[in-house]
Amino acid sequence: MEHPVPEHTATDHIATDHLATDHLATAHIATDHLATDRVVIAGGGPTGLWLAAELRLAGTPVTVLETRHERDPHSKALTLHPRTLEVLAFRGVAEPFLAEGRRIPSGHFGGLDDRMDFAVLDTPYPFTLALPQARTEELLEAHAVAAGADLRRGHRVTGLTQDEDGVSVGVTGPDGPYTLRAAYVVGCDGTRSTVREAAGIAFPGTDATTWGWLGDVVLDDPPEGAVYAASGPAGGVMAVPMPGGLHRIVGGDPDSNGPDHPGELTLDALRAKVTRIAGTDFGMRDPSWLSRFGNATRQAAAYRRGRVLLAGDAAHMHYPAGGVGLNVGVQDATNLGWKLAATVAGTAPDALLDSYHTERHPVGADLLLSTRAQTALMNAQSPEGQDLRTLLSQLVATVPAFSRSLAERLSALAVTYPPTAPGHPLTGHRAPNLELAGSTDLFTALRPGRYVLLDFTGTPAPAPGVVPHTAPRPAGRPAWSTVRAALIRPDGHVAWASDEQDDEVLGAEIRTAVSATTGLGVDAP
Repeated sequence: MEHPVPEHTATDHIATDHLATDHLATAHIATDHLATDRVVIAGGGPTGLWLAAELRLAGTPVTVLETRHERDPHSKALTLHPRTLEVLAFRGVAEPFLAEGRRIPSGHFGGLDDRMDFAVLDTPYPFTLALPQARTEELLEAHAVAAGADLRRGHRVTGLTQDEDGVSVGVTGPDGPYTLRAAYVVGCDGTRSTVREAAGIAFPGTDATTWGWLGDVVLDDPPEGAVYAASGPAGGVMAVPMPGGLHRIVGGDPDSNGPDHPGELTLDALRAKVTRIAGTDFGMRDPSWLSRFGNATRQAAAYRRGRVLLAGDAAHMHYPAGGVGLNVGVQDATNLGWKLAATVAGTAPDALLDSYHTERHPVGADLLLSTRAQTALMNAQSPEGQDLRTLLSQLVATVPAFSRSLAERLSALAVTYPPTAPGHPLTGHRAPNLELAGSTDLFTALRPGRYVLLDFTGTPAPAPGVVPHTAPRPAGRPAWSTVRAALIRPDGHVAWASDEQDDEVLGAEIRTAVSATTGLGVDAP
């Protein structure tokens, strides 16, 4: 489970200070060099850092502006899901995460007693990976900086204006205010996004009606197992071990229901809540972090307005059920990165950026649907609610298809993008890590961040400017059994595929498909 920034924290000021262009009109502002090919990212959390690395992979100049002078030591998120691990893998950076994280071969939906089995998922990573966000950010920052991203800590975006040629960004840094010029600006600056508000993008949704609670504490008598969970009429609680001898205790109870913030959480209050639910406090002491979080749920009306785009928590706000927030943000960035880089480079039409909203806004809407449903289950303390939980939990345990469907949705392996025109049934689907000739695989072929052409015929058709990756016929994958060629996007989704049996006709189809995308870069082995 993740924990969003509480609604009462000190970050409130970034949403209201100088949202218009006051700084831009001030004569004393220092002006940075005018960079018409640069992308400015507001927010140096996981979403912003991963987007920066994706843009640098294509050679796009990137400046990341992060308000915090130091990385937040408190880890709001603890979980990396299978699709996020796949994304890291097809950029060649998954190993440090896998080496440090703890693999949990299951996941929960709404805190139900029976957990979904991730072992059945079609992925090299059939598990959730428990890793504190602070460490995830540290690894992502190292990756982005090594790729050449300009990360500026202690620099706060205060406003922006956009015109036909670019965006002027007002910034306050350690040495005072200045203006930064960019081709595009991406708001990865959280639920109180300054960028979103300055761009005039609405953030409709619902206010909090219940409040969860969280404590990172030492347990003298910890529960056994990778994850402990208990629920009943008194509420629900989960306990997960963390590095450094800590456990995260997170849950909710009827006393926390209501629109008003219940006030600061104390260790005594946490101890009392956990004892009522679990029958013990596990010997909790020495908290390093105590917090509350609400279920306010909102989504940006548009993920793009002109030269301004949104990703991560700036685009969607929700209860941290299932620990999906960080993951969806990184996946937003993976969808956006190659499109934005190609647009800045002039090798793709501006309309390509519109597909970012078209593809990712429905994913965000589904995220809100799932987290709202899980919130209802977590707060189902009435006798009827308890029976609903029991029924759904039994279905998870006894109906494999039901459990797998929930797991595929939670892990983002089920995400499919709508095709722009009628085509092959695989178009828009996530491509699995197919075996390729030469003792390699698709995820390795995707590392340059370019399109990958797959040929399953054994006699590749010539295509100007690209050598296809030959691949054996995929075994055990009915959807791929008749595919003879496929073009895979830089984000690992199928752009085009064909079952055409006539080699001459197939060759023409391949040349047409490649011609339509070579400006975006097609990988050759």
